[in-house]
Amino acid sequence: MTEETPGFEEQPDVPSGATSDDAEPQSATPSAEGAAAPDGDAAAQVTGLTAQLDQARMALSERTADLQRLQAEFQNYRRRVERDRIAVREVAVASLLTERLPVLDDIGRARDHGELVGGFKSVAESLETVAAKMGLQQFGKEGEPFDPTIHEALMHSYAPDVTETTCVAILQPGYRFGERTIRPARVAVAEPQPGAQPVKAEDQAESAEDKESGGPDEG
Repeated sequence: MTEETPGFEEQPDVPSGATSDDAEPQSATPSAEGAAAPDGDAAAQVTGLTAQLDQARMALSERTADLQRLQAEFQNYRRRVERDRIAVREVAVASLLTERLPVLDDIGRARDHGELVGGFKSVAESLETVAAKMGLQQFGKEGEPFDPTIHEALMHSYAPDVTETTCVAILQPGYRFGERTIRPARVAVAEPQPGAQPVKAEDQAESAEDKESGGPDEG
C-alpha cells in the first residue's frame, strides 16, 4: 500500500512554462461569447418582428382600400337600382294615365254642356281626384302664347288684336305627369294680321276703357 502524505492535494496538470493563473482566463472566454450571442439573437428577432408589422400594416391598408372601394360600388349600385325603379314606376303610371285621357275628355265635354249631374258627376269627380293624386296635371289656357313644345295647333287664323302667335281656343287640354308631357294641348292659334301695326299696351288699355264708357268722348 502507498501511504498518502497528509495535507497533499492533487493539482491539475499544467503545461510546462505555464502557471495556474494563465489557465483561468481561458475558462472565462466561452462564457463571454455566450453572453454576447443572446443580444444578437434579440436584435434579429426585433428586426424580424418589425418587418412583419410593416407587412401587416401594408396588408391592412390594402384591405381597407378594397373595402372602401366595394362600399362605394355598392352605394352606386343602390342609387342606380332606385333610379331605375322610379323610372319604371313613372313609365307605368304615365302609360296608365294616358289610357284614361279619353275618359277625362268626355268628362270635360259633359261639364261644358251641363250634363255632369247626378251620380255621373260624383263618379267623374272621383276619377279626376284620383288622377290628380297620381300626379296628372292639366294645362292649356286661352290667351297664352303658343309654345310648340307643349301645344299642338289644329286650327290657324289671323287676328288684328294679337301681337304674337296666341292660343285663342283650347280644343283639348294638355296633360303632364311630373316633368313628362304625356299629351300636348290641342289648340286653335291666331297670328297677327299681316301688315298690321303692333298694338301697344297703352292703346289696348284705352280701347278697353272706351268700350266700358260707351265710346270716346266727342269734342
